[in-house]
Amino acid sequence: MEKQYRFYDLVMAFFVTVLVVSNVASSAKIIDLRLTLFDAPLAFDAGTLLFPLSYIFGDILTEVYGFKRSRRVIWMGFFALTLSAAVFWLVSILPGESTWQTYAGDAAYAAILGGMSSGGIVLGSLAGYWTGEFSNAVVLAKLKVWTSGRHLWLRTLVSTLLGQLVDTAAFVGVASLFGVFPWSLFATLFVSNYLFKVMIEALMTPVTYLIVGFLKKAENEDFYDLATRFSPF
Repeated sequence: MEKQYRFYDLVMAFFVTVLVVSNVASSAKIIDLRLTLFDAPLAFDAGTLLFPLSYIFGDILTEVYGFKRSRRVIWMGFFALTLSAAVFWLVSILPGESTWQTYAGDAAYAAILGGMSSGGIVLGSLAGYWTGEFSNAVVLAKLKVWTSGRHLWLRTLVSTLLGQLVDTAAFVGVASLFGVFPWSLFATLFVSNYLFKVMIEALMTPVTYLIVGFLKKAENEDFYDLATRFSPF
């Protein structure tokens, strides 16, 4: 029988929640803190505030439970994002009640949440998430074997640098291709999103250490992917 874990489902629930909420926030608002980097404004979609946590949860899952169980969670997140996009699309085409139309209306819904059902946001989010999360998981799992489980801070940082690079490039690129973001904002959104996400990962390293240490002890598990076939399927 497959080993049962006390906290695996709880980590998966947090992971999926972060994904869905961050994607709604991404569609709702672009934040500008009036800061610049090399004369480029550091503007980013609101989901960037929360989305880096999904990589932290991804690191925790792979580090403690291994790539195979992390892969299952990644696919659960993928299906949750797809379902949320389908629900927002269905809501957008259903007729609105007359009173609601006077104080909100379909135009407001389309402007704020319409991105959750638009092809560009959906495809960009799914492409970025899928490629980024699997890149992160594979790199972290292989580095754990190569380093014999040492230097967790280095492994999480390196895997995040690659995973977030792939994720951000795919999301902003696909969204811009479909007209969600103007190409004039591509460099700004890419650089600011990438740097912010990596910074959050680095700052959260002590928390990652605490959670990983707790889970390894509580679950009596510290999985090494010594004979794993690193396929997303």
